Amino acid sequence: MKKVLIANRGEIAIRIARACADYGVRSVAVYADADADALHVRRADEAWALHGQRAAETYLDIAKLLDVARRSGADAVHPGYGFLSERAEFARAVLDAGLTWIGPRPETIAALGDKVAARRIAQQVGAPLVAGTDGPVGSAAEARAFAERHGLPIAIKAAHGGGGRGLKVAWRLDEVAELYESAVREATAAFGRGECFIEQFLDAPRHVEAQVIADTHGQVVVLGTRDCSLQRRNQKLVEEAPAPFLSDAQRQRIHDAARAICAAAGYVSAGTVEFLLSRGGQISFLEVNTRLQVEHPVTEETTGVDLVVEQLRVADGLPLGIAETPAPSRHSIEFRINAEDPGRGYLPTPGLVREFAAPSGPGVRLDTGVESGSTIPGLFDSMMAKLVVTGHTREQALARARRALAEFRIEGVASVLPFHRAVLEERDFTGEDGFRVHTRWIESEFARRVALAPRPDSAEDVPLLRTFIEVDGRRVALGLPASFAQGLGAAAVAPPAGASAPATANEAPQAGAVHAPITGSLLAWKAEDGATVKAGEVIAVMEAMKMETQLSAPADGVLRQQVAAGTLVQAGQAVGRVVS
Repeated sequence: MKKVLIANRGEIAIRIARACADYGVRSVAVYADADADALHVRRADEAWALHGQRAAETYLDIAKLLDVARRSGADAVHPGYGFLSERAEFARAVLDAGLTWIGPRPETIAALGDKVAARRIAQQVGAPLVAGTDGPVGSAAEARAFAERHGLPIAIKAAHGGGGRGLKVAWRLDEVAELYESAVREATAAFGRGECFIEQFLDAPRHVEAQVIADTHGQVVVLGTRDCSLQRRNQKLVEEAPAPFLSDAQRQRIHDAARAICAAAGYVSAGTVEFLLSRGGQISFLEVNTRLQVEHPVTEETTGVDLVVEQLRVADGLPLGIAETPAPSRHSIEFRINAEDPGRGYLPTPGLVREFAAPSGPGVRLDTGVESGSTIPGLFDSMMAKLVVTGHTREQALARARRALAEFRIEGVASVLPFHRAVLEERDFTGEDGFRVHTRWIESEFARRVALAPRPDSAEDVPLLRTFIEVDGRRVALGLPASFAQGLGAAAVAPPAGASAPATANEAPQAGAVHAPITGSLLAWKAEDGATVKAGEVIAVMEAMKMETQLSAPADGVLRQQVAAGTLVQAGQAVGRVVS
């Protein structure tokens, strides 16, 4: 390969561009309108517009991506994580276009991306498993029937998903139906398919995973374990390698199962096999992520293996640069730095990053997609950066993490930095009395109050003003930021189609108003216009940065909707009113 198109954005696009430079190939970035001046656009060797706002018309548009590959002269595609990274049809389309696909084979993605098929492979090789349905269920009633038969809690999981999208855990029978519908909605929005299957959910489990790399010569190597138990809304916040407080037998069981599953599937490139570990020591296969993981840097720091460069080598047909599982020489912890407010239930907070002052020093690595002056759009993921701290021991890594997090300062948008600082003072995590965190620990045992961050000013996702110029008689498309165009006296740029005008500071407050807590899309109304509702009743669902947020009635009364479903709204804007 000579030139790699990076079908992604943010910090992972920058990470891949750097690996391309190290490997000696050129990189091509792509961008949605809101990302026209994003950091990843400037870090690649060249950048091409995708002409659109939302993910569906940009980073998820296969035809557009392949067209950019053709016009830019790229001969390979790296999907990063998220977006199209686990879509077999994208991998197939890339190969059919005569390009090199940097990832697993399409048939492998299809086999392991189908969570039901992945369970069957795990059963065939003897991997540990909890009870689950033989295939996707067709209704909420079937989900409830499984719960009645096998007991609660149950996990409702997108059959074609991953990364926590389309995953809901039901703890009571009366919530199964609503959570099933929510999982189907999320799965459809994130992956284009809404099928969900059901399996038993281990109460208070740890999330432990194994990193795998495999080449086209039949070699499959496990690069050790990671613990990813610190999660909220099934999204990881802190990861570390190697997974601490495992017995040698548990670690070997995870290594063996991961290797066997990938070998049986004919796996190629980087992938992760995920497991749950119960308090009683029971291990259960969860899923295979057929892509590079967000948390791959902690494995790189503890093994010395550059996973992205290894992906490039494998895609070029070269053998792996490592032959067997390396013994980890250090301990590494990754903190996801998301634009979310932990004081408000981790609500995403898009906006302008006025200051981004990152830490440095021994053992500190920062993979970032933003800098001071960057704008966090409300249409994409909330991750800004990943802080990776490494020490010779876990204790040294924890000490360095406290120092690095104390140095870190972000102004303009809320961030999860206060949570990370607080969690490093929790004995459940630091392990003096044993490692007691689990996948629901944040929502349950973690009782520390995290202060509210100042609400940031909303950053409107305004499209570029598109026009053209002639260069030596050749018509060339030109995209201008709205502020630049207005400075030249051009007409104001209209908001995106379907957008609602933002609330203004002069609007008089309305009694019973239902305000949007976040900037994002009003996904659906749960109560009809004119319906009688009770205070606290869920009446609408919003989506921003790939997360659903419920809106509740502020009082008893009759709902009057003011914004249609599917509309983009600003934080603080009134979307409806409950009148008595």
